[in-house]
Amino acid sequence: MLVFKNIKSEWALRIGFGLMYLYSGYSLASRPDHWYGFAPQWFMDVVTRIMPFDNYLKLQGMGELAIAFVFVAWFLPRIFVRIGSMLNVVEMAGILLLSGIDTITFRDIGLLGGALALFLIVYSE
Repeated sequence: MLVFKNIKSEWALRIGFGLMYLYSGYSLASRPDHWYGFAPQWFMDVVTRIMPFDNYLKLQGMGELAIAFVFVAWFLPRIFVRIGSMLNVVEMAGILLLSGIDTITFRDIGLLGGALALFLIVYSE
């Protein structure tokens, strides 16, 4: 199909991750209590020594909203996309390493692969 020939794979990844982070960032910032079940108890215990867990999740949400903006903002210098994609890789790897295996681990493996692909695409240019 000719229409797909001119679309770079980078943009498919950027838009997909941008929408993902828009959803999760907004949800984390507005309803942090909905995310308690996804955090291991040991992690919650560590965070609550520093700040209330709701505040941590809201801060995480604000960071994810910033990454969403970076991924869809075509006018930003590419260094921002490189940083955003690196943060995406670190977050997905962290989730896989620290959360353990559960019923959604397969999704996180795919997200890590996509995050790594985007990082390699923007880093190689």
